[in-house]
Amino acid sequence: MNESPRVAVLLPCYNEEAAIAQTVAGFRAALPEAVVYVYDNNSRDRTVEVARAAGAVVRCEVGQGKGHVVRRMFADVDADVYIMADGDLTYDPRSAPAMVDQLLTEQLDMVVGTRQHEEKGAYRGGHVLGNRVFTGLLAGLFGRSFSDIFSGYRVFSRRFVKSFPVLSSGFEIETEISVHALELRMPVGEQATTYFARPEGSASKLSTFRDGWRILNTIATLYRIERPVLFFGGIGLLLVLAALVLALPLVVTYLKTGLVPRLPTAVLATGMVIVAVLCFFAGLILDTVTRGRREVRRLAYLAHPAPGA
Repeated sequence: MNESPRVAVLLPCYNEEAAIAQTVAGFRAALPEAVVYVYDNNSRDRTVEVARAAGAVVRCEVGQGKGHVVRRMFADVDADVYIMADGDLTYDPRSAPAMVDQLLTEQLDMVVGTRQHEEKGAYRGGHVLGNRVFTGLLAGLFGRSFSDIFSGYRVFSRRFVKSFPVLSSGFEIETEISVHALELRMPVGEQATTYFARPEGSASKLSTFRDGWRILNTIATLYRIERPVLFFGGIGLLLVLAALVLALPLVVTYLKTGLVPRLPTAVLATGMVIVAVLCFFAGLILDTVTRGRREVRRLAYLAHPAPGA
């Protein structure tokens, strides 16, 4: 007879004294067989004491930022199914059993809880717009995307967690998770879940513009790493086009008079073409490196059985 999968609920927390007890209680009620872990990230309130009193296994991560916490959680916790949510009571724990069932039944590696918000204060307008823009950008750059790439409510298989080299340090971690799934062509799914407003006394740590810039920078960095031919080839193409614009008047003048009157411009255009060629070759070389890295991640991924197998 097959054993029941070991389920771990992972809750990264920073100053969530007002919400963490109800969050822990909600997941313990929804998934009685699961172990609930609260990873505190240098909270200055009573988050640790409240979470421990609520029945969670409490651990601490001193590196400030959600990315550091996720790296620690994925490395330390051993389970077959991982549920990651926030400790602010905005995600509905009652959705967790259905998400886990979808992961196991369909043998997926990630199920994303797409947020459906009915309360006016649940989701800021700027965040809604930013989510749509970045979701479209990710689809354009990587070929496909998710309905809600910034959702912090996700269910993972063991082979996803143990093959994911966390590089981010902050809230851009959700973007990196999405790109990891897209690049390894993992089977993934989505499931709608209610998104609530924070309870009184719980404050958001997100900054629309600062975190938006960090996420944009993360997408650009991941695109450079995962698509080096297109990234550096695009730069090379722009340089060639700019060089042609500069050189065209010189060519016309030379054909008419046999002279090159603006030598510095000719040197600049030649230099731009040389740099463009170097960009093309850099992209080709880095593409080989990227393919090797992707193969290593794929082998780490295949080292673990499919969920529900």
